Amino acid sequence: MSTASVIGGGPAGLIAAEVLARAGVAVTVHDRMPSVGRKFLLAGHGGLNITHSEARDRMLPRYGGSADVLAPMLDVFGPQDLRDWCAGLGEPTFVGSSGRVFPQAFRATPLFRAWLAHLDELGVRIETRQRWTGWAGDHDGLSFAAADGRTIEGDPDVALFALGGASWPRLGSDGGWVGPFSDRGVAVTPLRPANVGVRVAWADAFADRFAGAPLKNVGLTVRGHGGHGGHGGRSGHGGAQVRGDAMVTRTGIEGGPVYACGAAIRDALDTGEPCVLEVDLRPDLTVDQLADRLAHRRPKDSGSTWLRRSIGLDPVAIGLVRESRGGSLPGGAAMTAELVKAVPVVATATMPIERAISTAGGIAWSEVDESLMLRRLPGTFVAGEMLDWEAPTGGYLLQASFSTGVVAAQGALAWLEREATR
Repeated sequence: MSTASVIGGGPAGLIAAEVLARAGVAVTVHDRMPSVGRKFLLAGHGGLNITHSEARDRMLPRYGGSADVLAPMLDVFGPQDLRDWCAGLGEPTFVGSSGRVFPQAFRATPLFRAWLAHLDELGVRIETRQRWTGWAGDHDGLSFAAADGRTIEGDPDVALFALGGASWPRLGSDGGWVGPFSDRGVAVTPLRPANVGVRVAWADAFADRFAGAPLKNVGLTVRGHGGHGGHGGRSGHGGAQVRGDAMVTRTGIEGGPVYACGAAIRDALDTGEPCVLEVDLRPDLTVDQLADRLAHRRPKDSGSTWLRRSIGLDPVAIGLVRESRGGSLPGGAAMTAELVKAVPVVATATMPIERAISTAGGIAWSEVDESLMLRRLPGTFVAGEMLDWEAPTGGYLLQASFSTGVVAAQGALAWLEREATR
C-alpha cells in the first residue's frame, strides 16, 4: 500500500487526505496544533460561508492575477461539487440573499465533526502537536518536532503540504515553512496581509464616537486605481468601485469593500505615500441627483440635519464627511454632492499580518506543474494558501483551498501510479 503524509490539517490538507484515502493510500495528517481545522472552525463560528453561488464568469475574476491558473482547478472541484460534498456529509447547503453559500446548520462545527468521522472511517491517521521542521538529512524524508521534544522522521511515498499562509498564527498558520522551502531553492513570493483592515489616523473625537459603527452600503475606490463614477458609480473588480458594508474601528477601517480592494491598497502603499480611499456614501445616486436634493435646504437646518433630511446620511456618514474636512461641513449643494460621492480617507498602512483573514504571496506558480507538484521536488505537492493567490471573503477563499487540495491529491495519485509502473 502506498503511503502519503499530508502536512497541515486545514481544509486543503484534509480534503486532500480524503481523496488520497478513498483511493486506498495510507494517509497520515500532521499538524502542529493540538487539534486540526482551527481556522476553519473560527471562520464558521458566526456562519460558515463555504463557497459562492455566482456564475463562473463572475467568480473567476475574484482571484485576480491567479484566475487563469485556478480556473481548471475550479472545474475539477467547483462550487457545486463542494455543495454536493457537504450534502454527502449530512450537511446540505443553502444560498443566502447575497449569493453566499452556507451549510444548513450555518455553523462549521456540525460539518467538521461529520468530516472528521468520515476521515476516521477511511483510515486517515491524524497526528497533532507535530511541527514540520524540514526535510530529513540529504534526502526527501520529512522531519517533525513533537511537543514532548522528540524528533520524528518519516519517508512517505508522497508528501502533500497544506500549511496555509501566515494569518492568525495562533491558529496554526505562521508561515514557518517559507525558510525551509526557500532553502531548497523554491521561489516564494513574500507573504503579506490580505483581507485586512487599514490604519487611519482619525481625530480622537471621531474615533471615540464612531469606533464600531458600520458604514452601510457604501462604495469604495482606491484613488489612482479607478474613478468614483460621479454619474452613477461603478461596480466590479480591480480598480472599479467595490460596494458593501465597512466598519469604522478606533485605528482605521475594515470590512468587505476594504478587503476586496486589498491588492490595490498594497500597490498604493508600496509607493511610499499614503493611500487615499474614496468612500461613496450614496452609490445608488449620481452627483447630479444628490446636488438636486441638497439644493432644497431649510433655512434653519444645521449642517447635520441638512445631510440627514435631504440625502439620508446617518451620524457616522455625516461624521466621516466632517472628518475629511477637519471637523467642518461644506456649504454648497454641488460641492457637498461631489464630496459625498468620494469622501477621502487616508490609509497609512494595512493592519499587521497576524490580524489578516488571509495572506497574499506564497509559492510561485512557476514552481509547480498543473498537478501542483513542485518541479524541484518530485513527489511533493502543495495546496491551499501556501500558493501565490488571494481572493476576497465571500466563500472564494475556502473554495480555492478545497479545489487546490483536490487537484494536488489527484496529482499525487497520478504520480504514485506512474512510479509504480516504472
